[in-house]
Amino acid sequence: MTDLSALIRLCPPPPTQPDPVDWDRVETELGLRLPEDYKRLASTYGPGRFGDYIGIHHPHGVTRYSNLTGPMPARIREYLQRDYDQGTYPVPYNPQHLFALGSTDNGEYLFWITEPEDSPDAWRIAVNEARGPQWFTYDGTLTAFLISVLTGTTDVPQFPDGLLNQPVGFTPSVPPPFEVADPPVRPPVDTEDIRNWARANGFQVPPRGRIPREVREAWEQAHPV
Repeated sequence: MTDLSALIRLCPPPPTQPDPVDWDRVETELGLRLPEDYKRLASTYGPGRFGDYIGIHHPHGVTRYSNLTGPMPARIREYLQRDYDQGTYPVPYNPQHLFALGSTDNGEYLFWITEPEDSPDAWRIAVNEARGPQWFTYDGTLTAFLISVLTGTTDVPQFPDGLLNQPVGFTPSVPPPFEVADPPVRPPVDTEDIRNWARANGFQVPPRGRIPREVREAWEQAHPV
């Protein structure tokens, strides 16, 4: 069984076939070839989120910051480069070899480690800590990473303990009713600061694990970049 077949059994794709992707155009626009497993995954599922937590960037992303060819990968790389140059956080790879391919509800980013650049099927996956210095590296493809995380085989320290407490699946992205501006790249913030702010403002938050999306959005609105 291929990794994609295993992922389909675990997380069935939408019943409606996604719009086809012009991969030649996408790769020309990005200036690099993409892993074949990603192209098969994106062509099968379309834009959306896995496990109600992991969003994968897609050439047909419904907003500019969830679009694989949008501005966010470059902006995130610039932020990491600044960290790397200043020694603010120990970025374990040259930021020029990190390409942001997705994000989570808690604000972590998923990256391809684009080494060697001319062998995309050998690229590994890295995950940063949303509001801290920790990094995690997975020695395999994006599809294999999703299977491993969503079956509980791989434990990513940055991900919440209760990630698999609910059934896993795939949720297609829905276009917003209005144009969404590119979000700023927010500097790291300790999750305990968010929890303390939430409790002081009447929100119920668990002592550990995933911060509810409505709490995180309220905190971001109260603390603009």
